[in-house]
Amino acid sequence: MRTLTEQDIRTSFVNCSKGEAKRLAVPRDLAERDWDHLDFLGWRDPGAPDRSYLVTERATGLVGVALRFPAAQRGFLHRSMCSLCLTTHRGGGVSLMTARKAGAAGREGNSVGLYMCTDLACSLYLRGRKVPDSGARFEESLTLEQQIARTTGNLSAFLDKLYE
Repeated sequence: MRTLTEQDIRTSFVNCSKGEAKRLAVPRDLAERDWDHLDFLGWRDPGAPDRSYLVTERATGLVGVALRFPAAQRGFLHRSMCSLCLTTHRGGGVSLMTARKAGAAGREGNSVGLYMCTDLACSLYLRGRKVPDSGARFEESLTLEQQIARTTGNLSAFLDKLYE
């Protein structure tokens, strides 16, 4: 992923107003991010425990999405799998992230959801740069490039639903 600026991020959001995008908490460590190892930028809002944000590059340009997820987490022994990167986590490591649809449908309250890593670090889990609390990812026969393509394809399919 290319390096993003705060302005790039704020202008990319498709499912919130310009005012909301102007007020959201953007990560302060953008200059230190390892952009070469990210397929998308994802972060949690430190001031709102039920909000996360995701920005990715698409053929049409940058797309930013405001996400919500329930604050209640699952029990420690419960395991869940992220629908994007297929990493399994214990407890609250995976959450149902919901996004208001873009345009008129979103203003009417319609939304879509997907189970994702709660910390939105899918890119790092795929590359072994971050280890899930459960200790490891399942061994796959796919190459890293194929796993990345699957993850970005899953993300793209989710983003497409924002416009349906």
